[in-house]
Amino acid sequence: MELTNYDELTFENIKQIDENGQEFWYARDLQTVLEYDRWENFSKVIERAKISSENAGNRVTSNFREVTKIVKIGFGEREIVDIKLSRYACYLIVQNGDPRKEVIALGQSYFAIKTRQQEVQEDFNRLSEDEKRINIRDEMKRHNKSLSQSAGNAGVTNFGEFHNYGYKGLYNGLTMADIHEHKGLDKGEHILDNMGSVELAANLFRATQTDEKLRRENIKGAQKANDTHYEVGKKVRKTMAELGNAMPEDLPTPLESVKQLKKRVQNNNKPIEDNEPISLFEDFD
Repeated sequence: MELTNYDELTFENIKQIDENGQEFWYARDLQTVLEYDRWENFSKVIERAKISSENAGNRVTSNFREVTKIVKIGFGEREIVDIKLSRYACYLIVQNGDPRKEVIALGQSYFAIKTRQQEVQEDFNRLSEDEKRINIRDEMKRHNKSLSQSAGNAGVTNFGEFHNYGYKGLYNGLTMADIHEHKGLDKGEHILDNMGSVELAANLFRATQTDEKLRRENIKGAQKANDTHYEVGKKVRKTMAELGNAMPEDLPTPLESVKQLKKRVQNNNKPIEDNEPISLFEDFD
């Protein structure tokens, strides 16, 4: 489902900022946006989200903070219970919400994208550029294997075509071969090995979100899987544009490939030529 600017503003407009500059959402505001008429019913969704948080090893109190608020009722006032939710808490709530509601699907897209952006950004802040590239490239290998498995379960047999759909969505119509040529790479060089951390992160997000969507929605049919990959890639590109970031095809290509970088690090930072090229079309990791 395409997330429009209007849909995104639905969730942005109820976002709050505390005295420390941290963003949060009030549960009762989210209840209204997600079209739950009764707090009792929405509370059940919140409880399921708390269980998901616990199962993931995250402290419930860090993401769900109960507060009391004074609201006006008629000519009087009343104290009610509310909950201050982190972005991660909101993500868990929409994941546990009623899937029949269109706004739930919109919320899943919004909070999945924003939560992943936040996680990636926090990881980036702790790593050097070389470390980022190595780590994200390794993540890409693992997640592309999982993505290919999900695509196969959906009925995909032409994996080159499937992966090209994802690249075309993210790179405004460019295929793997087009990106290879655009980067000026030699024959046998892998495009993912020749990306900086920001470009790799965009591709990692494309892969993980497509994988999750294929599995969660139990998508069947090769063309539907291809279209899903394309739409997710397109949505990641749109998010980058809305944030004012450079488009992936405009990002600089590093002088060293990740394979060369790994070898240099393993050999006390001595520059080493990469003599083990891999075919662009033999694998997709």
